[in-house]
Amino acid sequence: MTSPLSGVRVLELGQLIAGPFAGKMLAEFGAEVVKIEPPEKGDPLRKWRLLHDDTSVWWAAQSRNKQSLTLDLRAPEGQEIVRRLAAQSDVIIENFRPGTLEGWGLGWEVLREINPGLIMLRVSGYGQSGPYRDRPGFGVVAEAMGGLRHLSGEPGRTPVRVGISIGDSLSALHGVIGVLLALRHREQNGGVGQVVDVALYESVFNMMESMLPEYAVFGTVRQPAGSSLPGIAPTNAYRCRDGKYALVAGNGDSIYRRLMELIGRPDLGNDPALAQNDGRVRHVEKIDAAIGEWTQQRDLDDVLAALNEARIPAGKIYDIADIAQDPHYKAREMILDSALDDGTPVQLPGIVPKLTDTPGTVRTPAPTLGQHTDAILEKLGLDEATRTDWRARSII
Repeated sequence: MTSPLSGVRVLELGQLIAGPFAGKMLAEFGAEVVKIEPPEKGDPLRKWRLLHDDTSVWWAAQSRNKQSLTLDLRAPEGQEIVRRLAAQSDVIIENFRPGTLEGWGLGWEVLREINPGLIMLRVSGYGQSGPYRDRPGFGVVAEAMGGLRHLSGEPGRTPVRVGISIGDSLSALHGVIGVLLALRHREQNGGVGQVVDVALYESVFNMMESMLPEYAVFGTVRQPAGSSLPGIAPTNAYRCRDGKYALVAGNGDSIYRRLMELIGRPDLGNDPALAQNDGRVRHVEKIDAAIGEWTQQRDLDDVLAALNEARIPAGKIYDIADIAQDPHYKAREMILDSALDDGTPVQLPGIVPKLTDTPGTVRTPAPTLGQHTDAILEKLGLDEATRTDWRARSII
């Protein structure tokens, strides 16, 4: 079975999250991804979060299907290797601060002269242009600038962050979309490549739904709303008798009527003023109170069983233990059994999206640092003596 991206060669220059996450997704669908890492220490992600045998277990998920080539990009020899690999690549991924590659003689103008069909995915905090382009940018800052942090948390309290690097991951997803669009354009336009310019803050801002038009038309600045979803009712987390929470999304008109019937409040379900969402929003406190009164008299399992029986979207709030044990996750192959370098069993996230005829695959585990350096350089014609010399000088 041929994977959708079989034959696509990717050179990954980025580190940590945004660029490498994009590389991971391309690799899962068949692209050949060569990841360049600094000699000796490698990608800093190897030391992030919890470590097993001195390497992050996150690395096993983020870098599967990739090849690791150690290379000092500050050294002229390393820069020349990148240029030679760029000549053979379809895509380059980088997420350095704008201007960094140019300072190494590896900027877009140089590389496209070598390979006019090259596509370069450039992920940065603020993009490749504009007054902020030279500022250092991390995902957490982008989440703040993009509007997400302002909405996170309870009203009147310190804004909180999502517990993952969501700004980086959203940027990676936008980057993958951009690469696929650029590959399609190249196919249709004589093999001409282009730059995919992804800014972290823009990737977050793209998720902000109606915030801007609401401000433009009404002058409304949306505020944090805790567990509810402002302007869409009823949608909230409701405390149950056992202290757990049920997340209930009863905001469709017919769903709302079934929900009110279920909780014994047909008066609210049949009230013409509450028949549509705009009316329910005006009376959301009354509706939330009715639902909360019902859930507080029942344990979570009973609440969810009743809601599911009535075809009302609802669920519990999962932690990772719930996820790892959930039969639906397993049935959908979202929990993959794997092993670390020393044979220690590990579970890794499955692959999305699901393609029926050409699904993504895990072909190889995450590489050890520099695992493929000799093989890659040998293919480029570098003999053993040269590689030994470069290794002694920490170029590889």
